[in-house]
Amino acid sequence: MSKKNAFYAQSGGVTAVINASACGVIETVRKHPDRIGKLYAGRNGIIGALTEELIDTSQESDATIAALRHTPSGGFGSCRFKLKSLEDNRREYERLIEIFKAHDIGYFFYNGGGDSADTCYKVSQLSEKMGYPVQAIHVPKTVDNDLPITDNCPGFGSVAKYIAVSTLEASFDVRSMAKTSTKVFVIEVMGRHAGWIAAAGGLVEDRGIPVVILFPEVEFNQEKFIARCSEMIDKFGYVTVVVSEGAHWPDGKFLAEQGTRDAFGHAQLGGAAPVVANMIKDALGHKFHWAVADYLQRAARHLASASDVEQAYALGKAGVEFALEGQNSIMPTVVRKSSSPYEWEIGKAPLSDVANVEKMMPAEFITEDGFGITDACKEYLYPLIKGESYPPYRDGMPDYVTLKNEILEKKLPEFTLG
Repeated sequence: MSKKNAFYAQSGGVTAVINASACGVIETVRKHPDRIGKLYAGRNGIIGALTEELIDTSQESDATIAALRHTPSGGFGSCRFKLKSLEDNRREYERLIEIFKAHDIGYFFYNGGGDSADTCYKVSQLSEKMGYPVQAIHVPKTVDNDLPITDNCPGFGSVAKYIAVSTLEASFDVRSMAKTSTKVFVIEVMGRHAGWIAAAGGLVEDRGIPVVILFPEVEFNQEKFIARCSEMIDKFGYVTVVVSEGAHWPDGKFLAEQGTRDAFGHAQLGGAAPVVANMIKDALGHKFHWAVADYLQRAARHLASASDVEQAYALGKAGVEFALEGQNSIMPTVVRKSSSPYEWEIGKAPLSDVANVEKMMPAEFITEDGFGITDACKEYLYPLIKGESYPPYRDGMPDYVTLKNEILEKKLPEFTLG
């Protein structure tokens, strides 16, 4: 039997370490030339497969692929494009199988979050029904840290580190000016339904910073929130507020909701920070500043967590190794063995248990008043942000790599998306 080629794609919002997973996948494939042929990457994610824009990664040198490990964002391009259900749009799934057949692809490595896990699962199911088996492996990635079963998700540790450090530094600034100027600083972080990133901002409490956190898991109560901020300002002279973009009113409406939808049908968010800051201004009269971390938090490779980089690479590597063992329709996971000292190993989970499941902050990680994190949460978070993995620098700037991304000649007719 001839060896099959492999396909890799990046999905959804990129991270500081998703390219480290790509590096893990590609370098591991290159170590098994007797088992796997070429590895093709989708240009702009799964769209690249549907439109047959396949990147021949063999055209990149070993040194260039190695440099992906310290380069942020998606080296091959990502996309926010969710394949509909098999019932609603079977043609797209069948198109994927046609592409795989045309290019002799027998391995599918999809690097993304919950939506990509669902797609990966459906592809594995359909490929069997169509008589063209494809080993579909989901490589986890999401800054939201909301994939189930795995202890944590690659991308989260680095975002958590960036938010913890940025919140600390900005709070030092506010503290120095609070006597005669700004008394309130609000930072808005990502996290639509899960407050993991916001929780990371709570680590500044251990550095003496008065902090109030607004989680998606806790219904927003304006009266209690203002009272808590007032208490902090009276005691410390200032307060820092970390608000998740998913913070919402009791009726479910987001504080930051703009009335628009993204490509996945999710409410378009952005603007919780000024809403919250103005609430405090109106109620207490204090001067404020606010910031939205936005892309900065997930692109900050210069401040990546060493453990996050290591795990991102390891999960990409494990995905290939599992495929070579004959595994299918699974996701490699991080299994925590100990928090102190921090020890972990690679596990695996069936995609049927991963697809369309979100992992929220457990109740025992949030303080009783709903505005802070517990010691149990801190014990969980600290190992994920420890260690530095600085990229190389050239002329004072991080020396990131840009791939050639050469596209293969197409074999099939054009395909219209949607």
